Amino acid sequence: MNGRPSTNRQRAIAKALTALLPMAPYADIEKIREMASARDMRELPPSIAVWLATITYVRHEHSSYDSLLTEGYDRDSARFFVIDEINEVLTRWRATRLLDAEEGE
Repeated sequence: MNGRPSTNRQRAIAKALTALLPMAPYADIEKIREMASARDMRELPPSIAVWLATITYVRHEHSSYDSLLTEGYDRDSARFFVIDEINEVLTRWRATRLLDAEEGE
């Protein structure tokens, strides 16, 4: 997406991204924005769509999650083992929220 957000939803997603991830790199923010704007996220409030998109993106792009799946771990186990990796990325990006081990998706 180039330029300024053009719909109320896009503006709300942009605001939620800025609030959640003030120091995330632009390339990562754009991928998360795309995911949060996807059709299957439309019914969710923008802040929840951004959070779910962030966790999904970081899990796949910045953790060993996919490698663990390849090694034979089931999804729940792989997700458990990458919580610290995800939180390290979120902390580096100065996220205002971290992933809780008890948090379901």
